[in-house]
Amino acid sequence: MLRFLIWCVLLIICWPLAIAALVLYPIVWLVLLPFRIVGITVAGVLALVWALFALPARAIQRL
Repeated sequence: MLRFLIWCVLLIICWPLAIAALVLYPIVWLVLLPFRIVGITVAGVLALVWALFALPARAIQRL
């Protein structure tokens, strides 16, 4: 909702910039999508590695 209100204010102040932002937003989103996927993958791999290293300590702690 806040983004929409900011866009409306931008439309009133400088309508060519608001129209350009409206057109370029999906393109920028598509360009950044692979980086999001890589970020999710790296976070998952790091969580898996952490779980593997923490497993012996958790097993000893339960004894």
